[in-house]
Amino acid sequence: MRLKKPHWLAIKAVVFFVSLWPLVQLIIDGMNDGLGANPVETLHLTLGRWALRFLCLTLALTPLRRLSSQSWPLRFRRMLGLFTFFYASLHLLVFLWLDIEFSWHYFRQEVADTPYLLLGLATYCLLLPLALTSTVNMQIRLGRYWKTLHKLIYPAAILALLHYFMLVKSDLNQPLIYAAVIFILLVVRIQSKRIA
Repeated sequence: MRLKKPHWLAIKAVVFFVSLWPLVQLIIDGMNDGLGANPVETLHLTLGRWALRFLCLTLALTPLRRLSSQSWPLRFRRMLGLFTFFYASLHLLVFLWLDIEFSWHYFRQEVADTPYLLLGLATYCLLLPLALTSTVNMQIRLGRYWKTLHKLIYPAAILALLHYFMLVKSDLNQPLIYAAVIFILLVVRIQSKRIA
């Protein structure tokens, strides 16, 4: 796509505001009592699902670039990756603030009693260095190690899936859809590397 810089800035602005819409919708629903009988659970699950959706979108950009032989998908990788971290952070914040009220005692107890929390925390710990090193300056400073570090997105995706599977327990339809999407994206990435 041969567009000038102002056009790309406009497109990125649209993508940015569209990416914020899920949060805006949650705020509107919260103000209008539209979060259901258990608003904290609705917030927690919805934010977690959006983090996983943005993770899938981020993973899709490199295969899309390789399959299309176009470089434009990579223009959105940093933004979508940061939105993954943003929604994951809100997901964690709802748990720490609204679920356990920042209680260290309840935190230790919950982590000990519910293994899926460990998977969620591990996922977040993998996403954190990706967010912190997402700038061009950090990419230059880390050099060839930057790409190696950013491969953490793959174990993060797998841990996020396991976290989701253990969280829902009974109705596995949605986790299976995400698992299929991530599996396809990883296979496409592996195949495109072999072809290249």
